[in-house]
Amino acid sequence: MKLTRAVAGAAVLSLCVLLAVQPAAAAAAGGNVEGTVREEVQKAIKADPGVGPALIRLVFHDCWVNGCDGSVLLDTTPSNSSSGVEKAAANNIGLRGFELIDAIKAKLGDAVSCADIVVLAGRDAAAILSRGRITYALKTGRRDGVVSSAAAADATLPQSTFEVSQLKGNFAKKNFTTEELVVLSGAHAVGVSHLSSFKDRLNAATATPIDPSYAAALARDVEALKGQQNTTDPTERFNIRDMDAGFRNASGFDATGVNTTAVGVLDNSFYHATLQNMVLLKSDWVLRTDGEASGSLSDFRDDAAKWEAEFAAAMVKLSNLPAEGTRFEIRKSCRSTN
Repeated sequence: MKLTRAVAGAAVLSLCVLLAVQPAAAAAAGGNVEGTVREEVQKAIKADPGVGPALIRLVFHDCWVNGCDGSVLLDTTPSNSSSGVEKAAANNIGLRGFELIDAIKAKLGDAVSCADIVVLAGRDAAAILSRGRITYALKTGRRDGVVSSAAAADATLPQSTFEVSQLKGNFAKKNFTTEELVVLSGAHAVGVSHLSSFKDRLNAATATPIDPSYAAALARDVEALKGQQNTTDPTERFNIRDMDAGFRNASGFDATGVNTTAVGVLDNSFYHATLQNMVLLKSDWVLRTDGEASGSLSDFRDDAAKWEAEFAAAMVKLSNLPAEGTRFEIRKSCRSTN
């Protein structure tokens, strides 16, 4: 599936994916699998808004490694690699949402795969966080893998310190275009990042260009968070829009075109911040250094509807990455093989 730059094409692609719930799965949960997932996701986000971004991230971190097979959920496998399961990967730091997936699985029963639950929960989280502006249909019928390797996850997932050439190469291996790379990066409009993932941006010896006022405000905030979170590796919000007015003012953030009251909303504000050099990750900033990627950054900053349509289409493509392997099952527990 090749994503074009045409908004109409992306919108049609995202809206015309047929929805097909397999009979066995439909028999579970009173025939309302999707309704059950949606209800549980809504309740979870209401109780803890941070779960929403985590669910979207979970889709990427599952499907990018051996396809959409629920392998990221496993706590153990019959033949763990020496590095452990995917959850132990350095690239999976801060991954969460597992308890919610467990709760949904308990309601749906054995007929519904954990892999299906992951992509459906991520889809519903995107709809909720975007206030209904990002919606898309998904087929079900995925099966769960039995292999989970931290080494494989670290070798496959893109790193926060990647150069743009490395990012483009990583996405090309999965048949994703440069534009789709930029599209999916927009998920960083929500959620948080550990300091260890962006500390290079605050170190004068390793920093890629970053707005100096933003960097100074960020460094002060990080030091405060260390005490508040009682850790040397605190989490910081991705989006400067979600920071308080004092932080934004100290950073010199130009909020033109950004709804600063829409805290935690999945929208195109990521692109406004990126083009002002006010983003946490090097892997986000380097998108500015590539002609094609930079052009997409500007397009999505200026046209929110275009980004929403293309994000929906890219999430469909991501959620449909085929599982790799020779043995599959529908797990009774998402944390272990049968």
